[in-house]
Amino acid sequence: MQKTAAKPTLLLVDDEPANLRVLKHVLGDKYSLVYAKNGTEALRVAQSQLPDLILLDIMMPGMTGFEVCKALKQELITRPIPVIFVTALSDEQDEAEGFAVGGVDYITKPISPAVVLARVNTHLSLVQADELKRTRLQVVQRLGRASEYKDNETGMHVLRMSHYSKVLALAYGFSEQQAETLLHAAPMHDIGKIGIPDHIMLKPGKLTDEEFEVMKTHPQIGAEILGEADSDLLRIAKSVALTHHEKWNGKGYPNGLKGEEIPIEGRIVAIADVFDALTSKRPYKEAWSVEKTMDLMKREAGEHFEPKLVELLEANLGAILEIKERWKED
Repeated sequence: MQKTAAKPTLLLVDDEPANLRVLKHVLGDKYSLVYAKNGTEALRVAQSQLPDLILLDIMMPGMTGFEVCKALKQELITRPIPVIFVTALSDEQDEAEGFAVGGVDYITKPISPAVVLARVNTHLSLVQADELKRTRLQVVQRLGRASEYKDNETGMHVLRMSHYSKVLALAYGFSEQQAETLLHAAPMHDIGKIGIPDHIMLKPGKLTDEEFEVMKTHPQIGAEILGEADSDLLRIAKSVALTHHEKWNGKGYPNGLKGEEIPIEGRIVAIADVFDALTSKRPYKEAWSVEKTMDLMKREAGEHFEPKLVELLEANLGAILEIKERWKED
């Protein structure tokens, strides 16, 4: 259901009308409020109204608040709604159970209006931040898909090499969050191909020297498309787009960067991209065996690729091949 109210909507659940009146007095000026007096009614209202946040009593006849929260988290449509328990229970075990079933916070009765307002505002801000992050990620993913329409590579290739990149990043020492950012940035590596003329991008045969010089501009085009941003995701995506054709020996393009002058994200995506391209069938070539591909990778250690990354690729080959099998071509 699409909400049209400008104010965020809160669902207040309590079997005592007096408690609902207190919450209404505290929250009514800032938020749009809907109410439920028992667990069954709370589930119905939550599904029909899709509130932004739920304040939920625990001790109610019929379904307890714990049972209501557990039921909410089992349904896809209501799972994202944050639940704050508002209860007279103050035992640590009760709090632990509340968090275990999916609650995000715990307010004890009698309530402090300032505490209630602060907790509600905090969790609504977190919801908005999560929504912004999801929207930004979806935009980046769709932009990454755009380059596929100008290339003979497939969506499965982009998916595989992105996951290879995450495996290598974790092995290199990235945190889980940093590796996840690279996973989502890697699909942007060839976005600059959008700016390459069709007669070059779609040419079935070998490119002339002049045509290849034009093709070599796609990293810079990609960086210009992604531009300047304060988002880590877009910043890493720009770096990957610009540097994934640089080589460890300095003979890559567009800027001839050498060794650690190449950002680590560019070095990782380069090896992930080449490994998958070589081991995949294309209209112009058959797939190489893993053994033949690894032989080439080892020969190119210190030339095309950072030696440490070649070692990590070999050490994590089992995980890489599991990804390859999971997202193989149809």
